Amino acid sequence: MNGGAPVLIRHYTDPGCPFAFSAERQRLRLLWLYGAQIEWELHMVVLSEERPGEEFPPEKVSTSRRQLQLLYGMPIDWRPVELGASLPACRAVVATRLHAPDREPAFLRRLRVLTFTGLALDDPEVIERAATEALIEPEEIRTWLKDPAVEPVLRADMEASRSPSPASRAQDYKLGGPPEERRYTCPSYELVRVTEPPEDWPTANRVDLPGYRPIEAYETAIANLAPELTREPDPDSVEQVLMWAGMPIATAEVAAVCDREVADVRAELARVATFLPVGGDGYWTAAA
Repeated sequence: MNGGAPVLIRHYTDPGCPFAFSAERQRLRLLWLYGAQIEWELHMVVLSEERPGEEFPPEKVSTSRRQLQLLYGMPIDWRPVELGASLPACRAVVATRLHAPDREPAFLRRLRVLTFTGLALDDPEVIERAATEALIEPEEIRTWLKDPAVEPVLRADMEASRSPSPASRAQDYKLGGPPEERRYTCPSYELVRVTEPPEDWPTANRVDLPGYRPIEAYETAIANLAPELTREPDPDSVEQVLMWAGMPIATAEVAAVCDREVADVRAELARVATFLPVGGDGYWTAAA
């Protein structure tokens, strides 16, 4: 339900997708710039209902994750691991949406973080750990998962993810899946103008951006949808970003929010924050 924000972003994603995890930088930058002027609506793609098995052996997973970590700078541990199916985690995200919607983004974030430290998304202990870290009691998530309302909503998410819009189908190179069932890759955004635009300000009604995009693509789409939105100035310091985020945040994410070079913010973070290494980088929290 829209709370009056001019723009709605339908965000198609999956906690097991490394591209979606790498795109957290862009999402956080948008959250900083526009805040409550944009409403977000999550949809779980469900990339895998079963473990990929021989299709993605641990060595292949390691090579792919290392390449993405080096390319985008997010904390991804590239040790060889067997991939878990994303279905159980996606189901838990939907269950949280139905029972504690205010915790859904934090829960999804913790699932992402844990899986890219090398843990399996279909392990119930990993799901419960993510829930605990998102301030959800394990018993709560177990109870929510038994709710018969969860499965239809999850399947509706999956169906929507496999029904790309005509505009998205025109960008087929950004879609995934077999020819007979194209689907959104992660992350994909459907940006919709919800409120009436200012008088004599003709705007786009909707812009669809399937697949991984640079931040400039999203800002251009938002400018065409809602040119009246105000942009928050860039942060004054990395400490301001850490306090605003309210969660451990990667070097690349801080740099994106600040719109600065990674090397510069890393040097500043080292003076004012506590670091937890993961893979080739790690997470920062404000020093006590």
